[in-house]
Amino acid sequence: MLTSLLNTLGRCIDALLALALAVMVVLVFGNVVLRYGFNSGITTSEELSRWLFVWLTFLGAIVAMKDGAHLGTDALVSRLGRRGKRVLFVIGHVLMLYVCGLLFQGSLELVRINLSATSAVMQVSMGWFYAPGLVLAVLGGLVLINNLWRLRRGQVSDAELIGVRESEEEPVDAPPPVAAEQRRAP
Repeated sequence: MLTSLLNTLGRCIDALLALALAVMVVLVFGNVVLRYGFNSGITTSEELSRWLFVWLTFLGAIVAMKDGAHLGTDALVSRLGRRGKRVLFVIGHVLMLYVCGLLFQGSLELVRINLSATSAVMQVSMGWFYAPGLVLAVLGGLVLINNLWRLRRGQVSDAELIGVRESEEEPVDAPPPVAAEQRRAP
């Protein structure tokens, strides 16, 4: 149930990311054209683009976490057996849950401090500028809890236990590439 909710949420976030990126492109390009072509500009363009970029970064981190697309190294984990991979998977996820807790605490404090302050141009509460940290902490924590639950139920593949992909084009469950020595063998 949580997996389907996170998948639906991931699709919604993907749409928001595309919308935010499109708005940023229009604002920045429009501002450049207005400044160089007409010696004027949109006053909220820079600030709104900056805010959208912050939200885009944090929401993108949620999608990357859900898809297992963050950078990592498999030098140790890939050499372990399934049990060792599972143990390190749990340790890594528990540590990331701890970091999500720290991120939530810090972001909540920043939102509280800046709730009454307003931005210079848009006159919007600065709490909204720090709110993406709260969203990442909560939704990232849910992704991590879901991964641990899936592991407990035996629904996590060996490829997911390693958590590193060779390239973006390669599917998560792709077989490992054949070594050059194996290709030359008769």
